[in-house]
Amino acid sequence: MVEIRVPAMSLLVLVGVSGSGKSSFAARHFRPTQVISSDFCRGLVSDDENDQTSTPDAFDVLHYIVGTRLRRGLFTVVDATNVQPEARRELIALARRHHVLADAVVLEVDPAEAQRRNDSRADRDFGTHVIPRQHRELRRSMRGIRREGFRRVHVLAADQIDSARFEYEPAWSDRTALTGPFDIVGDVHGCRAELETLLTRLGYEFTRDAEGRAVGAEHPEGRTAVFVGDLVDRGPDSPGVVRLVMGMVAAGTALCVAGNHEVKLVKALAGRKVKIAHGLAESLEQFDAEPEEFRKEAAAFMEGLISHYRLDGGRLVVAHAGLKEEYHGRASGRVRSFALYGDTTGETDEYGLPVRYPWAEEYRGKAVVAYGHTTVPDAEWVNDTICLDTGCVFGGRLTALRYPERELVAVPAEAVWYEPVRPLAPPTPVREPDALHYRDVGGTRVVETGLLGRVKVREENAAAALEIASRFTIDPRLLVYLPPTMSPADTPSEGDLIEHPEPAFDHYRSNGITRVTCQEKHMGSRAVVVVTRDDEAAVHRFGVAGPGAVYTRTGRSFFSDPALTAGLLERIRSAVTAAGLWDRWQTGWLVLDAELLPWSVKAGRLIRDQYASVSAAAGAALPEAVAVLAAAADRGLDVAPLLARETRRLDNAARFRDAFAAYCRPVDGLNGVELAPFQFLAAEGQNLARRPHTWHQEESTRLAGHDTTGTIRATRTRAVDLTDPADRAAAVAWWTTLTDAGGEGMVVKPVTADTAVVMSDAGRPVQPALKVRGPGYLRIVYGPDYTEPENTARLRQRFLGRKRSLALREYALGLEALDRLAGGAPMWRVHEPVFAVLALESEPVDPRL
Repeated sequence: MVEIRVPAMSLLVLVGVSGSGKSSFAARHFRPTQVISSDFCRGLVSDDENDQTSTPDAFDVLHYIVGTRLRRGLFTVVDATNVQPEARRELIALARRHHVLADAVVLEVDPAEAQRRNDSRADRDFGTHVIPRQHRELRRSMRGIRREGFRRVHVLAADQIDSARFEYEPAWSDRTALTGPFDIVGDVHGCRAELETLLTRLGYEFTRDAEGRAVGAEHPEGRTAVFVGDLVDRGPDSPGVVRLVMGMVAAGTALCVAGNHEVKLVKALAGRKVKIAHGLAESLEQFDAEPEEFRKEAAAFMEGLISHYRLDGGRLVVAHAGLKEEYHGRASGRVRSFALYGDTTGETDEYGLPVRYPWAEEYRGKAVVAYGHTTVPDAEWVNDTICLDTGCVFGGRLTALRYPERELVAVPAEAVWYEPVRPLAPPTPVREPDALHYRDVGGTRVVETGLLGRVKVREENAAAALEIASRFTIDPRLLVYLPPTMSPADTPSEGDLIEHPEPAFDHYRSNGITRVTCQEKHMGSRAVVVVTRDDEAAVHRFGVAGPGAVYTRTGRSFFSDPALTAGLLERIRSAVTAAGLWDRWQTGWLVLDAELLPWSVKAGRLIRDQYASVSAAAGAALPEAVAVLAAAADRGLDVAPLLARETRRLDNAARFRDAFAAYCRPVDGLNGVELAPFQFLAAEGQNLARRPHTWHQEESTRLAGHDTTGTIRATRTRAVDLTDPADRAAAVAWWTTLTDAGGEGMVVKPVTADTAVVMSDAGRPVQPALKVRGPGYLRIVYGPDYTEPENTARLRQRFLGRKRSLALREYALGLEALDRLAGGAPMWRVHEPVFAVLALESEPVDPRL
């Protein structure tokens, strides 16, 4: 048996004359989707796999498909004769272009046997001269095939072909099976004492040799240290750093990637000509004082360091100078160069140092990238990338990132060990804001969510959202969540009501839910509140100073006067502080979902232009009409049906006026304004929306109890056991009491183990909430005369399927936004689902539902 090992992400080129069995060989060893054959491509472009005149077009198609697969990181096999060097040259160029390795498998079959096989196939009538010519070309090209750029060339004799077996090798950078937790350490540069101090603070315990030198370290909780390279040069003890890290790597308690200083030091130790600068002289002097055996071990260790590692299922990448997403897991000279040195503009600054291209500002990858190389005053997140070189050797700090916790741990330098060419910049008080790019939210998009998987957003809907955002929404850095629409319950099968609690209870009970909570629905306006503890916390998470924001469900500022927004946020901040939530939840910011009352604060113009005008017109016309009809009836005219109808309409108009008037009251500034929070959405490191509804109810009531201004209002709730008829009846009676008193109604929410992700017995997502509005409020929605029998009959036929689909998709997007926000994702990733919610709001769904 011949075992052939090939990289799991690579290009495999089959080489052999026509009739050598390449297609059968490929079918035996690889999946059909992995094999791209020239015959297949000829068929695509000509409907005839043997049409040799279509060969140029066929290979254009073949190269396009192969290039696309390699760009996507897929193992690909090319089934073509490939006997000429120029035929293989383009394939090798494709592999290099996409930074993957290429192997070749040559099938050596006797030309006579190949001719016999072709003779047995009626579709291979291309003359007896072809195979001898191909065989001659193959024999000539075999002399240089190993120099063409293939990683390996596997030559199989005729008696080895059937016994060949393939084994896939993971890339050296592929350590995705290691899930951590990790402690990623920035550039050490010979600062052994600071490294030991940092590892001690991180909880590592050292192993020391007879001379007391640290030769290894292990964390009692099984954490793994990951070093970003540049262990050496400039500092006082580069051998000591290498000795410790080398021991940890050998013991499996650490990983280390190559830094540019290790690469240069290895060359110098080998006697190769290099420029002695940037601390290399100090390292050479220190290593000269070490035993020769250690120098050889250290050189071999540093020479064996690879460019980068992919860890934690591909969710973490560590490279010395960082790495663009398209290079993750790839292997080429360009990838290694980028990982070691980064990307430069070709310019130099006033200190003669290369100007680095800010690749991190444009990074949109899914993996966190931790790196060093470029000294920064503070380690800060930029689009899920973080530079950990905080200039320890220059008198700064040695910094580590605890992953996945995203915690930074740093220790100060014990001295300025090396004067920097470029002075260390002071910490920046305010970082540059995260830019909102069209490419993150525009065009037809598919947003991945944890609840529903892929949610599609059409281009026209995205355009509508961008139009709103560009003209009306708040600073996008604070636009971290938009609440989903909510579907009403089914229409009752009996009676004259359009909405009633029993169908909501039946909906959840039929989906296996036995317990629900009924939440008072305030007739106000939906408001999202982002409140920060102080400017430092605001800048740290959102990149903008200030107390936060209060905005509507379409992202517009709730108040046109910034002073009112600031005043309301100060009241909320004071209540949060008094309740001790900042410290209890270890956060500097909170996001809340709430209702802001009265309705007239936001809807004043709507009330005046739409509702009040209808009421005024009805109040002026209908009494006159009733009076005229009554006089006509007194004279004996048969107008009784018309009089009865107009009398009902007059009563309906009065009820309509009373309905919207109940939600209007005068306010003076913030006097009379109330905020009724019903859900805490997110805090630092916590998606609070995943907490049980009972928790939210208790915390909202506690927050209201610590408000001294009368602004924060508690929300009344009621728990219901759906298997208990008496409990259900009591909940219906509670709803009736609320609506008879002028209330809007209630919201029914399921209560399960994970109240954020509720699944039915059939494994399908269940509506996260159903609203049940009272008949008085529905008069505002559907008009004064909606209770007339002919209108009620029509309205009872409303179709809820599209509304419920929209509600579930928007809920999944909102939950995804909160997961990303709480998880510390860059703002562009938070904006992706947030803007998707805004886009879905332009779908054609009856807004009255």
